[in-house]
Amino acid sequence: MKIILTLLIILSFSLLAQSQERQRPQRAEQAQREMFEIKGVIHEKEAGTPLEFATVIVKPLNGRRVFGGMTNAKGKFAFEVPKGKYNISFEFLSFKTITKNNIDIVTDLNLGEILLEEDSESLEEVTLIAERSTMEVKLDKKIYNVGKDMTVRGGTASDVLDNVPSVTVDAEGIVSLRGNENVRILINGKPSGLVGLNDTEALRQFPADAIAKVEVITSPSARYDAEGTAGILNIILRRDKITGFNGVGTINLGVPQHYGFSTSLNYRLENVNFFTNIGYSDRESPGNSSAETTYFSPDASYASTNQQVDYIRSGNNLNLNFGVEYYIAKETSITGSFLYRNSDRNRISENMTDAFDEFDELANATLRIENEASIDKVFQYDLNFMHKFKKEGHQIDLDVQYQNNSDNENSLITNEETFPEMIDQLSEKVDSDETQKRILIQSDYVLPIVENQQVELGFRINNDDRETDYKFFNENEDGDFIVNDSLTNLFEYEEVISAVYGQYGNKFGKFSALVGLRLEGTDIDIRSTGKEIDSVNQKNYINVFPTANLVYEFTESENLTLGYNSRIRRPRSRFINPFPSQSSRTNIFQGNPDLDPSISHGVDLGYYKRWQKVTFNTSVYYTHSTDVFQFISEDTGETTEDGIPIIRRTPINLSTDDRYGFEFSANYTPKKNWRLNASFNFYNSTIDGEYQGVDFGSSFNSWFARGTSKIPLPAKIDWQTTLMFRGPRQNAQSKSQGMFMANMAFSKDILKGNGTLVFNVDDLLNTRKRISETTTDSFNQNSEFQWRQRQFRLSFTYRFNQKKQRQRQRGGMGSDDGEGFEG
Repeated sequence: MKIILTLLIILSFSLLAQSQERQRPQRAEQAQREMFEIKGVIHEKEAGTPLEFATVIVKPLNGRRVFGGMTNAKGKFAFEVPKGKYNISFEFLSFKTITKNNIDIVTDLNLGEILLEEDSESLEEVTLIAERSTMEVKLDKKIYNVGKDMTVRGGTASDVLDNVPSVTVDAEGIVSLRGNENVRILINGKPSGLVGLNDTEALRQFPADAIAKVEVITSPSARYDAEGTAGILNIILRRDKITGFNGVGTINLGVPQHYGFSTSLNYRLENVNFFTNIGYSDRESPGNSSAETTYFSPDASYASTNQQVDYIRSGNNLNLNFGVEYYIAKETSITGSFLYRNSDRNRISENMTDAFDEFDELANATLRIENEASIDKVFQYDLNFMHKFKKEGHQIDLDVQYQNNSDNENSLITNEETFPEMIDQLSEKVDSDETQKRILIQSDYVLPIVENQQVELGFRINNDDRETDYKFFNENEDGDFIVNDSLTNLFEYEEVISAVYGQYGNKFGKFSALVGLRLEGTDIDIRSTGKEIDSVNQKNYINVFPTANLVYEFTESENLTLGYNSRIRRPRSRFINPFPSQSSRTNIFQGNPDLDPSISHGVDLGYYKRWQKVTFNTSVYYTHSTDVFQFISEDTGETTEDGIPIIRRTPINLSTDDRYGFEFSANYTPKKNWRLNASFNFYNSTIDGEYQGVDFGSSFNSWFARGTSKIPLPAKIDWQTTLMFRGPRQNAQSKSQGMFMANMAFSKDILKGNGTLVFNVDDLLNTRKRISETTTDSFNQNSEFQWRQRQFRLSFTYRFNQKKQRQRQRGGMGSDDGEGFEG
């Protein structure tokens, strides 16, 4: 690995040096040229008002360096060019371009007033393209362009994912792909600090308006790391490459308390592109949960308990991503970016527990208040080197990424007995510091060998080093907090994954194939230090992951796909942390250090067809997994001070999980401005296995469906409604009821189409709740959980100098221009 990396770095710097040598004569020649000023002013023809951010492009007839500039707030522009003959173009979004040809510049030139006329046909096309969510089908992925989905405007990344076909987000924010929660989430093709230490919480903080599209990869090729048995969701952020300054900004506010802003900006010069995504939000999310538990053990102090918990979550979140892309030469670029995320959160939960005797009479009542404050910070640095060789498709990429993340949580817990008498109990305090340092190095090399054939090779090294310092304090009679050594612990986790891969792509006639093999070696070191536990564990294993993706194109708008992949699910650090963490006074979560990875093999058969007004996509799939994770609940045999049994939830390995299903999605445009979207997924999961003599096998069917309608109303207002239903689910111990949710939004374009006002309601009927029942030999529990109540949001978006190009819906195996292989 070190030899390969060294050679690639040497090659990168060699190419950089060569490109710089090629540019030196050009720069010297330009320095000797005589420079002349071009200036003028651009106005809107009809209103006569100046056009700010209009683009002026000056192209020499000899095809050398292109010059250009942008207008200021008064519509004026001025810049210098060398002596010569040029074609000069004047452009602005939704306006007809004017070009002046064969302009001979031998002295300073004042072009005077340039009048641009609005292009009604272009404006209509831009509006239509921006409003629709387009799907592209490629060899190993489906790409959903987010478009102007009004129901997620001012929302979060979780809201975006919950509107993507095949994807669901449950009441607790857990993302599933085809009903499987083990999905890998990437940002721009790589792990990212935007996901952070807690992907569920991070997705709720990242602004939806920064997302351009989502790639759903259910049959990943060998290029992708093998983590995630369900597949991969790759979130692509907004980033433009249009010459000049352009961008989009959104401000929003809502009830419960919610306000924030987000913006995506680009500034493109000839050889340099600056880009940034910034988002800030301050929000409050009230929620609640309840649990009714009946105990079967004769040793239980009470026959049943009833818990009611009310949450108030609040916090402010800042996301900043800034980058520079520098073109050393036409075929060579270096891109550097910096990501910073700061999340300052607070959660107040009031837990009221009533305990009842065998006659169903109230025997005891307590109130537990937990005030938790946390600060989550992410620093991420990315560097990419890309070089395209002379032959089309011949390319090498080298990526280096470094992350430094931290999550500091402090909790103050007060307990009070309210029945049969008022008694103030001593308080508790928790300090938890979690840090993560990650280094990622990867390279991908693509070599076309003959026409329509290519070979791709690459490697990746990922080092993930985490440390969790957990301190628990008890209050004494003097009001001082003393460290509880039996609950205080230090958990250290280091994971190194080294991977190499190779794949071969071929297109002959209407048939395309992409086959590959990936080898991953995993080295995990775990150290657990505490009063009760002091241990060191190691896990080392090597896995081989074959992949194959086939496509047969009947026509450009119809194809058949077949994919096979092998994947892995490694236990997260929390899953193998042997120290218990309390979710309430009667419920704890405890990791299992003996947890092994789960391996899956999946097959996917898909069909895609596009007509003039209808797009249809369907798939049938099957996945076989071994050593699957199952979370079980068990009685610890311990009780609280007032005699309530403590229940532990922990992960275990079971033998197998066989999952099969089918899905479809369809888009229909019955009229020009009326669009209908629908998706449906049905699946069966059959789990086999036992643990400590108890059979945890189960089999169940479930499904989810989503439908969206967007229709025009009078006064040029658009109305969008989204309905979603998730069917019931179960395992050996728990059953969850189905869940229904409705979202609604109204949108109106203003300021000549540059601005948009959107009013939306999330969870219109306030029904997004998880309702479940858990039954074991020692207890039965009925619970209900609502993470976030109904929300109302109002947002305003403004776009400036943003060109939107037509995005074609097509099937196939290539890039946007229909050539090459995806993987």
